[in-house]
Amino acid sequence: MKLKRLKKIIWAASIIGFGMSQSCDSYLDVVPDNVSTIDHAFKLRNEAEKYLFTLYSYLPKNGSVANIGMLAGDEIWIPYQTSIYSNAFEIARGNQSVSNAYVGSWNSMYQAIRHCNIFLENANDPTKIRDITDVERRRWIGEAEFLKAYYHFLLVRMYGPVPLIQTNLGIDATKEEVAIPRNSIDECIAYIVELLDASADKLPMIITDRTLELGRLTRPIAKAVKAKVLLTVASPLFNGNSDYANYTNKDGKLLFDQEFKSEKWVQAAAAAKEAIDIAEEAGHKLFTMPPTSFSLSEQTMLELDLRQAITERWNEEHIWANSNSTTADLQLQAMAPLHIDHNHNNARKILSPPLKVARQFYTKNGVPINEDRTLSFRDDTELRIATHEERFRIAEGFETSRLHFDREPRFYASLAFDGAVWYKYDSPSNSDENTFVLRSKRTDYAGSTHAFHFNVTGYFIKKLVDWNQTMSSSGASYRVYPWPEIRLADVYLMYAEALNEAYGPDNDEVFVYLDKIRDRAGLEGVKESWTTYSTNPSKFTTKEGLREIIHQERLIELAFEGHRLWDLKRWKKSAIYLNAPITGWNMAGENAISYYQINTVYQQRFVAPRDYFWPLSENAVIQNKNLVQSPGW
Repeated sequence: MKLKRLKKIIWAASIIGFGMSQSCDSYLDVVPDNVSTIDHAFKLRNEAEKYLFTLYSYLPKNGSVANIGMLAGDEIWIPYQTSIYSNAFEIARGNQSVSNAYVGSWNSMYQAIRHCNIFLENANDPTKIRDITDVERRRWIGEAEFLKAYYHFLLVRMYGPVPLIQTNLGIDATKEEVAIPRNSIDECIAYIVELLDASADKLPMIITDRTLELGRLTRPIAKAVKAKVLLTVASPLFNGNSDYANYTNKDGKLLFDQEFKSEKWVQAAAAAKEAIDIAEEAGHKLFTMPPTSFSLSEQTMLELDLRQAITERWNEEHIWANSNSTTADLQLQAMAPLHIDHNHNNARKILSPPLKVARQFYTKNGVPINEDRTLSFRDDTELRIATHEERFRIAEGFETSRLHFDREPRFYASLAFDGAVWYKYDSPSNSDENTFVLRSKRTDYAGSTHAFHFNVTGYFIKKLVDWNQTMSSSGASYRVYPWPEIRLADVYLMYAEALNEAYGPDNDEVFVYLDKIRDRAGLEGVKESWTTYSTNPSKFTTKEGLREIIHQERLIELAFEGHRLWDLKRWKKSAIYLNAPITGWNMAGENAISYYQINTVYQQRFVAPRDYFWPLSENAVIQNKNLVQSPGW
């Protein structure tokens, strides 16, 4: 295949509507070593393996502020156009439009799929890459099949029904032939699952060469992603959604099946259980912190269990850790100065969770703050002084919001706030006694006085910062970790949710898997907590009540990991959550009374059903006469 033929393929792709954002020359740059012919790329193992890694290079950089799930919703807010800029944040601010389709994943995902097709066409030809073994060839094909499926899934999650590109178009295709319409949702999901099943059979159970191959795909990853795909399509946004009763292609083809099908939840439950079984067979389990040389309290050790479940590199809970996306900058943007000598440039504290996210965590009794019959959280601005017994979470004698007391361990592991203890490896006391305390009133060292690096809500994200982070007056050190795309806890929650929707709370396995997560978080089980402490003690006995519990459990356990946006969408709850104001504390306050006043940072606006799926660019629908625009745009 000569250079001229490659240019013809690029032309065909642009007509389909997958508009090319790169020039021909820059497109060729992603082919290994600037190889200008496909034939040469697949002659020998070395060049073909580089092409395989090109397929991986399109994986989203989710361990950064480019993570759409983090900044396109309502879970993390940032100062507008200061030291960082995110296209996803423009979506959160309601600035998405057909003329400004801020997230350009449509283009890049179809470029990735085109590369996957080229790779599969050549790797499946036994006359190509003749210096690899049959086992290697089979594994490489499985990796390409998985990535092709995954890139299609990412498109579906963002844009709904999309054109399936099962094979690349011929070089002689006409404009009419390449004007491919959208496939239906059910067609998209069936094809994605078919590819994932095919790939799983070819992928290894574990990575044996941990020096050179960590980050490559495995069978547990394929099965976990299959569970996520089936859970998504079983959810209300996709399963019998009447909002899209009139959503058709130009030829009248209906793109959303209007019949709700409970068997989709059954299939999702079966897929999640299979994913759990295979993951556990491969050695995956919920993470707990190994003993350290420091003398630490039980509270701090539990907090490290929860924090390091995210940040401990290649730990056993990470089913899929994406080494294509590491987290140095993400930690920098989350970290706050904890001492007067700490430079704001080294700990920028920009990632700011809203007050509503702080409220979503349970009380210390494992139930929502508005349900706990033994504790009152009626007034967020009520102040309280921390006692000696509370010193491992809030500095002794510190006056802070009542909201910050009597909360579950995940609250303290995930968030920091004015007066919060932030234990790290470089603790000045070498223990969790007399360690770092975050102080964030305006005149304090973590206050919002820097021109560019400042927090807008008064909440800071501990969860994303590895406890090995060290900081001094001369600089800061961040130990990077590959981004955990899927943890075992996520799959446990998928299984519990699908079981409840398929069979209701009579299936006791729902509670088994919810309680595994709660136990690691230092909480009693669902039944015990609600029966003992909730004003609605029978809530877990109905499908609707247990659904609400499971949804909140996901929002808590997976907070700040980029899942909330997609969960709110598939549950059809975005119109509720994303039309509420973004609020926080008064960051201009210099004392407790003035600081602990609720300030509205931004009034979000989510238009339903339009905003559940994002628009295609104007160019895409102009170039492809058969490509219909997303509804409402």
